[in-house]
Amino acid sequence: MFRFFPTNYPWDLSVNLSIEMGAKMGEIQEMCGPLVEAAKARDAEGTAAFRQTWVTMADKLLDLAQEDLEGGRNISAGEKMVRAANYMMTAERLLAHGSDGRVALYERMQTTFYEGLKLSGSKAEKVIIPYGESHLEGIFYPAQGVSGQQPVLVQLNGLDSIKEMKFLVGMPEWLAKRGIASLVVDQPGTGDALRLRNLTARHDSEHWASKIVDYLETRDDVDPKRIGCEGVSLGGYYCPRAVAFEPRFAMGVVWGANHDWRDVQKRRKEAEGDFPVPHYWSHVRWVFGAETDEEFMEKAENMHLHGILDRIKVPFLVTHGKHDSQIPLKWAHETYDQLVNSPKRELKIFDERTGGVQHSSFDNSANAGTYIADWVAEVLGGRVA
Repeated sequence: MFRFFPTNYPWDLSVNLSIEMGAKMGEIQEMCGPLVEAAKARDAEGTAAFRQTWVTMADKLLDLAQEDLEGGRNISAGEKMVRAANYMMTAERLLAHGSDGRVALYERMQTTFYEGLKLSGSKAEKVIIPYGESHLEGIFYPAQGVSGQQPVLVQLNGLDSIKEMKFLVGMPEWLAKRGIASLVVDQPGTGDALRLRNLTARHDSEHWASKIVDYLETRDDVDPKRIGCEGVSLGGYYCPRAVAFEPRFAMGVVWGANHDWRDVQKRRKEAEGDFPVPHYWSHVRWVFGAETDEEFMEKAENMHLHGILDRIKVPFLVTHGKHDSQIPLKWAHETYDQLVNSPKRELKIFDERTGGVQHSSFDNSANAGTYIADWVAEVLGGRVA
């Protein structure tokens, strides 16, 4: 793990995630250098300083992108805009719910991100998934070199990630090369579902996961018999739960096994384990639509996989970082051990040799992510060579 702020794990987590999304080290230095003292400040004061430097860098990149556009260099402009969006989403992620300008920054990030993808020639497609009286949004990324219907991996967020973040980390591109399409989704409690439509998280992930499968079955370019599901971080709870109760999923994989998230919350109340974001308890109340910590803890009581995983009768891959400081390694073993009816189950611990030893491999997503991509391709009928 790259440590720029040794006393501030949430900030270093954010910096590492930004690097995995394509940040440039010179720009990281320019943004983070002035923040050494601010990293020691209280959440509100510190995150305000973080936001200022990171958004300033995004603005500089947008100015440079405009110069590219004026010269007809659309590809270069698009790439700078996507990187600017990376820095905006990194700043937005650390802000407290209700912070002045947070929603505006999020919306600006989205506009910048999708315009950047368009200009750079990306094949990514923003899609709308019907969900009751509202909808979910996702990014569909097609497989390469596949004629006819494609296998697809649905990819779910964790507690504080968003679909644009997961897209930039690289899984859709790794899968596309292996003949697998991607659908990266902002499920309830994450991304625009939470920020713009107030769709809060719920423990019964099959409720919304089934709507995602319904949508994919309407697409002529998707093979409905080869739809897999992957979840990162808290998605390591949502994904197994969804696969257990939604039989149309053909396989599952967790990138960080979140077997008993209620236990993690109890330990965090006792100051055990690292927090992913500042102002953690107000954040989880927002995500779950809870007014008080007590109400949130009541909802968290449902967030475990005990007594559920024997329902899974499809291939399943469990991965975890050896030195995950947020979710204890024991929960990866617990998830694997309870997959008693999976015809093909595997437990992969990423260690010092492989890299990716931290939470959901944010310290080295490439080696861990391509291992997952290979496994998915082998199960869903893609290619690895």
